[in-house]
Amino acid sequence: MSKALPIAVAVVLGGAALVPVYYASQHPTTEVGSKANKNASPIEKISYVLGYEVAQQTPPELDTKSFVKGIHDARNKQPSAYTQEELKAAVTAYEKELQQKMQQQDKPEQAAGAASESADVQFLAENKTKAGVKTTASGLQYIITKEGTGKQPTAQSMVKVHYEGRLINGQVFDSSYKRGEPVEFPLNQVIPGWTEGLQLMKEGGKATFFIPSNLAYGPQELPGIPANSTLIFDVELISVK
Repeated sequence: MSKALPIAVAVVLGGAALVPVYYASQHPTTEVGSKANKNASPIEKISYVLGYEVAQQTPPELDTKSFVKGIHDARNKQPSAYTQEELKAAVTAYEKELQQKMQQQDKPEQAAGAASESADVQFLAENKTKAGVKTTASGLQYIITKEGTGKQPTAQSMVKVHYEGRLINGQVFDSSYKRGEPVEFPLNQVIPGWTEGLQLMKEGGKATFFIPSNLAYGPQELPGIPANSTLIFDVELISVK
């Protein structure tokens, strides 16, 4: 027996952590275990395990016929069917194919994102022409739905508010009303649209903010909030400290 064989077996059997999760999930060992030859010789079992473990560390696209032919030629000391130059060219071509596939997969997502962003831009353009809507220099749009009579906050104030946030399609992503408890926070530690908008209010007042994505979360995607989303908030300013 070759001295290298026990070492190779140990390396392969000890290398289970190298098995890609995706491939392992697609090829669980239970699928083939019942078909194994229980009367196989030790070298047959070792050879099987070597092939099985190596296969799990190869990509799903592997051409098994070519793989086996390569093993056969190497074991029979035949020269490689391909030169180093041909192999490099093949690797380059394969990487290019993968990049093209990834680009094709990304196109629908990019198109959806562009369409969503375009819809938000159109919404804001139309919304600013509606009665009662005011627009600040930053692009924040707002309506004061109830004038307050109390204290007016600054950017450094601690405020307590009730609010409901939704997307332009009406989908609610957060609501202190539903939780049954107002929220208290420093005004300089929230999104710019809130910091600016609440300073336009007084205690006891209510308003609706239409916040462009650059004054909200921008390209950041959050649970319930797609990237580059315009956000609409109904806000009630309860108190200012």
